[in-house]
Amino acid sequence: MAPRILCVAEKPSIAKSVAQHLAGGQVQVRDVPGNRYVKNYNFDYAFPQPWGNCSVTMTSVLGHLTGTDFPAQYKKWQISTCQQLFDAEVVTSVAEDKVSIARNITQQAQYSKALFIWTDCDREGEHIGSEVRTEALKGNPRLDVKRAVFSNTERGHILQAAQRPIALDDRQVNAVAARIELDLRLGVIFTRFQTLSLRTLGADLSERVISYGSCQFPTLGFVVDRYFRVKNFVPEQFWSLKIMRRREDIDVTFSWRRHRLFDRMTVVIIFERCLAARLAKVIKLQEKPTSKWRPLPLTTVELQKLGSRFLRMDSQRVMKVAEDLYNKGWISYPRTETDSFDRNMDLRSFIEKQTQDSAWGPYARGLLNGAFRQPRGGRNNDQAHPPIHPVNYVVPNSLPDDDRRVYEFVVRRFLACCSDDAKGHSTTVELEYGSEIFYASGLLVLQKNYLLVYPYEKWESSQQLPHFTVGETFEPTEANITEGETSPPGYLTEPELISLMDANGIGTDATMAEHIAKIKEREYVMTQTGAGGGQGGGGGGGSSSGVQQFIPTTLGVALIEGYDSISLDTSLGKPFLRKEMEIKMKEICAGTKSRNDFVQETLEQYRHVFIRTQQHVELLKAACRKYVFGEAA
Repeated sequence: MAPRILCVAEKPSIAKSVAQHLAGGQVQVRDVPGNRYVKNYNFDYAFPQPWGNCSVTMTSVLGHLTGTDFPAQYKKWQISTCQQLFDAEVVTSVAEDKVSIARNITQQAQYSKALFIWTDCDREGEHIGSEVRTEALKGNPRLDVKRAVFSNTERGHILQAAQRPIALDDRQVNAVAARIELDLRLGVIFTRFQTLSLRTLGADLSERVISYGSCQFPTLGFVVDRYFRVKNFVPEQFWSLKIMRRREDIDVTFSWRRHRLFDRMTVVIIFERCLAARLAKVIKLQEKPTSKWRPLPLTTVELQKLGSRFLRMDSQRVMKVAEDLYNKGWISYPRTETDSFDRNMDLRSFIEKQTQDSAWGPYARGLLNGAFRQPRGGRNNDQAHPPIHPVNYVVPNSLPDDDRRVYEFVVRRFLACCSDDAKGHSTTVELEYGSEIFYASGLLVLQKNYLLVYPYEKWESSQQLPHFTVGETFEPTEANITEGETSPPGYLTEPELISLMDANGIGTDATMAEHIAKIKEREYVMTQTGAGGGQGGGGGGGSSSGVQQFIPTTLGVALIEGYDSISLDTSLGKPFLRKEMEIKMKEICAGTKSRNDFVQETLEQYRHVFIRTQQHVELLKAACRKYVFGEAA
């Protein structure tokens, strides 16, 4: 009798796809009692030795099987018990709505020789795999446990993954287990404390839960910080010089190398010296080829940022659509930090599948006919997944609108990565006029290359400069003093917020969208569509036209200002504590720190913060009175 193998995926759609690929279409499907989403797929497959030809049952979970909580005696909300929760016991058990799924795994494992885990290949997937392992070992303690390594559901890739299983990575499991425990303890402690403390202020706060999360609050802190930069911005007047020379029926404007000064009298004096000199002299003429680099391969963070900027979809929606496209087998796994393709990866095979499209198919054929270039390599590699790329072709118009737009973006980005840089020719002329330097530049785009398939970026020819010669002198046609004032920064946009979270280690590429959604859900921030952001002396982030902007609510401002006013070395509204947590989780994954050490070190840091907050809670209340209720300080 052939040995049995139990395979378990992270979600039903992956279980179905993997089963169909391994079985070659010969699959028996059975319902799982107690859950209408999860199925058992039975088929035969030849695994590598020592298993060989096997009878296979493929099933799935629905994400995490278990939940972690405090025992019943800590369910009651009391300020007096908050500090006890730093040391209280925590209990992990199968979630009530997942009992039937866990039972199915235990029952199927009884008759199996080995367990193959097919969860997503990231930290979270590794932990879900460990939950599956725990339930399977209850049915058969002698079970051989392996995990499949895969990044998409394309048939050849799945067959390869089935032949090369590896061991589950318990370091990653421990990192996630530690994070789950800390998120529970810190979330419950600070949520209960600030809710109960601020409830005494009455009115809008009397019935409201004011939740805390170690990623939520730094995320909110970024929004509040930008809000105050906008609110407190004071414009400054500046002056500049500009000269123009008309030649060959072209008006050439030369900009001042100093750009601008904030003292009008100084600018007037410099201007008078220029006029006194009368003649401007060409001191430098530079003509050279130039390029606009093709984009790097696509990571999760870039997908979220560019989806917000170009597709006008919030990051959570972008990730939901990308997950759906992955589950259906159209794109690779959308949660990756890797921005370079392995040189052994057959990228041309993915391009070949796109040649049938009416819009970008001709461009894809051009790549295969000699225009293909190996994509640029970035600096990031999570050692788990390749960059996001199309795996199979689907007619875009057969997809729902959001799916179509995300799929098209992923395809066009991939084809752009496999293209040549855009090529051009730049000319720069420098003048000396009264000891001041002025310059003018011109660009001629010669070959658009990747820009032909990637309309999300622009690079256009400017007006061409007429002929100038080094050493020649001329009297400017016009010379003027211009004036203006600095512009405030715009409110924080979603791409900017994601960049700040990424740079400061707030969450992972897989969870950033969730944290942003959470502060909106908690009504700590509200959103508006940007009408454009300044880029003046205030250091604005550039145009935000049409992109979602975040503005903190009065409660959001009060919470961040309140914690900042307590003068903590590491305010809960700042990113430092959470960034340190992310660094230590990576140390667990690398084997240089234990789970217990990480948990205890982090709890001690937050215990200090909690005690100080408890001692100075009146400052938090004062911030709420000021911002939420509008009372004078």
